[in-house]
Amino acid sequence: MNIAYTVASGRGDTDLLLFRVAQKLISQGLKIRGTVQINTEREPEHPCDMDIQVLPNDSIIRISQSLGAGSRGCRLDPDALEKAVALVETGLTANTDILIINKFGKHEAEGRGFRNIIATALSENIPVLVGLNSLNLSAFKNFTGGIEIELQPEEDTIHKWVSSTIPRPKPAS
Repeated sequence: MNIAYTVASGRGDTDLLLFRVAQKLISQGLKIRGTVQINTEREPEHPCDMDIQVLPNDSIIRISQSLGAGSRGCRLDPDALEKAVALVETGLTANTDILIINKFGKHEAEGRGFRNIIATALSENIPVLVGLNSLNLSAFKNFTGGIEIELQPEEDTIHKWVSSTIPRPKPAS
């Protein structure tokens, strides 16, 4: 079982990193499933809009919701997240080369969201790459039981890990 995570320090940096990694892997012909997050900045007084792109290049789903001026609660739209989860689950097959999940977040930490899909991929020996923030690191490590690998938030490092985990067919002799 191969599961790796990465944490970039800047706001939205993990999202951008995983988006670029996914695009390169798709361009190399790998069968990618999962999600990447695309943030759209708004006026300075408003938080960004958060969208999920279901990989390889399927639906884009808005996962943030407007809670109104002055609100401080979580802006994640749980129904939209579950729609993305269902789309990823439908596309995950034994032919999948790698599963990329934009974030092991609060929902996953609480046993929902992409958690079951990650477990399914691991049980099928599909490598998993996850974005993470420090708030959910402990819950993630409890979930993985110590098999996780931390990757520096660098494209080359992640691509080397992907190359080392995806079995390649032997050339014909």
